[in-house]
Amino acid sequence: MPVPTVTVVDHPLIQHKLTLLRRKDTPTAQFRELMREISLLMGYEVTQDLALVTQPTETPLTTFDAPVLEGKKLCLISIMRAGQGILDGMLDLLPSARVGHIGLYRDQATLIPVEYYFKVPEDLEDRLVILVDPMVATGHSAIAAVHRLKEAGAAAIKMVCLVAAPEGLRAFHEAHPDVPVFTASIDERLDEHGYILPGLGDAGDRMFGTR
Repeated sequence: MPVPTVTVVDHPLIQHKLTLLRRKDTPTAQFRELMREISLLMGYEVTQDLALVTQPTETPLTTFDAPVLEGKKLCLISIMRAGQGILDGMLDLLPSARVGHIGLYRDQATLIPVEYYFKVPEDLEDRLVILVDPMVATGHSAIAAVHRLKEAGAAAIKMVCLVAAPEGLRAFHEAHPDVPVFTASIDERLDEHGYILPGLGDAGDRMFGTR
């Protein structure tokens, strides 16, 4: 069985921007911009093992074999709605990536995710799939999303979030030990309502100014 992996991307710029993101008085416009900036920076870590091949390339002075990405373009999948903030930053780095969306909301009584939308590109089995959501709290939404992606044929999946709770990571890795997680922070714990502490609040509400 694959060994579960969690990579904490602790670059100083990411950690500084994450602190600004956490502050309760950070305005909506800055919150969106910070999410975008952090996600772009994290994208470098998440994609550092992409395969390369060489192809003949002509410069103004000569022709030589230069590296280019191998295989089909990767696929970014956003868990709606808050995942859009990470998706935008990743697309700044990977503008040619295919994009899919999974709509999930958390039932406040059971904390179980309910799916309301699913639209992803074809040929997922031939692409690296990067699933994005700002938080892995209980882990239920991420677990459900990966199940659906595997049903759709995805074989190589990475999970990217900004903050994660230890409880959610344990649950996620029990369900999907083959999927590595990349996060900017593993926070302390969940509260009695299933929110991450210290966390950053409801990312969707803060990003869209709906509360």
